[in-house]
Amino acid sequence: HVLPEGDRKERWLEHLSQPILSGLYAGGRIEHYTDITERILSERKIHEQATLIDIASDAIFVRDLSNRILFWSRGAERMYGWTKEEVINRVAQELFNQESSSQLEKAIATTLKKGSWNGELKQLTKDNRKIIVESRWTLMPNAQDNPQSILVVNTNITEKKQLEQQLLHAQRLETIGTLAGGIAHDLNNILTPILGFTQLLPLKIPELDESSREMLNLMRKSALRGAEIVKQVLLFSRDIESEWKSLNLKQVFEEVLALIRETFPKAIVIEDYIAANLWQVEGDATQLHQVLMNLCLNARDAMPEGGKLALSAENILADEQYSLTNLQIKMGNYILISVTDTGIGIPSENIDRIFDPFFTTKKPGQGTGLGLSTVLGIVQNHGGTIEVKSKPRLGTQFKIYLPASEEIGSTEIITGDTNTMPLGQGELILVVDDEAPIREVTKASLEKHNYRVLTASDGIDAIAIYAQKSQEIQVVLMDLVMPEMDGLTAMRALKKINPKLKLIATSGTATKEKVSTAELIGIKSFLLKPYTAEKLLLHLNQAITS
Repeated sequence: HVLPEGDRKERWLEHLSQPILSGLYAGGRIEHYTDITERILSERKIHEQATLIDIASDAIFVRDLSNRILFWSRGAERMYGWTKEEVINRVAQELFNQESSSQLEKAIATTLKKGSWNGELKQLTKDNRKIIVESRWTLMPNAQDNPQSILVVNTNITEKKQLEQQLLHAQRLETIGTLAGGIAHDLNNILTPILGFTQLLPLKIPELDESSREMLNLMRKSALRGAEIVKQVLLFSRDIESEWKSLNLKQVFEEVLALIRETFPKAIVIEDYIAANLWQVEGDATQLHQVLMNLCLNARDAMPEGGKLALSAENILADEQYSLTNLQIKMGNYILISVTDTGIGIPSENIDRIFDPFFTTKKPGQGTGLGLSTVLGIVQNHGGTIEVKSKPRLGTQFKIYLPASEEIGSTEIITGDTNTMPLGQGELILVVDDEAPIREVTKASLEKHNYRVLTASDGIDAIAIYAQKSQEIQVVLMDLVMPEMDGLTAMRALKKINPKLKLIATSGTATKEKVSTAELIGIKSFLLKPYTAEKLLLHLNQAITS
């Protein structure tokens, strides 16, 4: 064959559109010509296609019907870590030993029968990283149209699946939180009269013996303990309002560190790395204190033989790139809190359940399973997010992102007990609640402390009673959640009758939305259920004297 050389060869390649001939010499003359243009163009097309395959991010390879690898692209090298020389003629299962045999057999059978298959596979890379791939198989026939090999195109969807799992987990927790909030509201309605009667009976029956008084006191303590558990559920569900203000987290850290250094076993080394110039956050100091204590207590329990516990806090700026790598974090300024231990770690099968309410691996009596769910609720209620990383026998790290300070107002909510028991001066109070036991115990407690009381079972009944006694009723104590007409609607109607009417709202929960709406109506405070006689009398006294 006559082939061009040097510059002539270059010009030949540039003009492939012209016919290319090859000739056979015979006695110094060309006796036969062959047009090789089509072959050259075909070879060039194959070269271009091979280049495109190599720059593709997907892993592309060919396996024969006995699963031996015949072709291995550069994308496959980048995804799995093996070079072409390492995998050619090797059985695919030897490399991707995470493929289940049943799934593999089904994939091959479907490909042979239908000519293609697609699905998700769990595989291992050369460095033992677990990945999930979206795999597409296509049957490749030979010249006689018989099955010869299978073309495989794999896309790494590991990160996508992780994000989907995070989203599903967040949705599941949100659903549980909504249910928890409703249950907690009902429990508070049950605990309120129990707590009230335990305080009222000694007043009604002064001659009670000491044993009976002790039993009532025990019942009161049990009711208060139940109320605290309900409060933790409400914190988890983010269905509770509290006193917010601008906080210096460094002070909260100092209090927690002082407490755990005094009480934790000496075998646990406690370290802290708190930035000197921490930004402030808007929040509740008691709740954030509870977050740190819960995490530290869990760390202590994870290190029964001792270890190291490290607390840190620093300022970070989450830019666009940072937000893209963590979809839960929006752009902005954050305080990053880390609590790290060298304990036993969390098993991988439990890592997605640790924030579920009532889930615990501790023995009965050693934990309620509400600690981490409460932590999650508090963090989310503060507009933040929480992440956890753990390896068995190596330890656990919790990371909390709290947004930097913004001004947030707060309606006054009185929650603490007081020893002050102010008496009434015969004022007439309208008590509105759809729960009969709550109406009765509240009425009895107020009458015992020199108030006169009228009761109503819903908002419509309350409006009718107030219309008849508007000149006498000084304060209306009304539940927010009632049938027929809810408390907020009824209070708006009462305010139209008398704009100066003093209103106290009672509720098993006090969400930000409720507080904000109540401020517009003119309600100055909430009485959170279950309430004690002290709280009830204090609220009334403040309403009457304000």
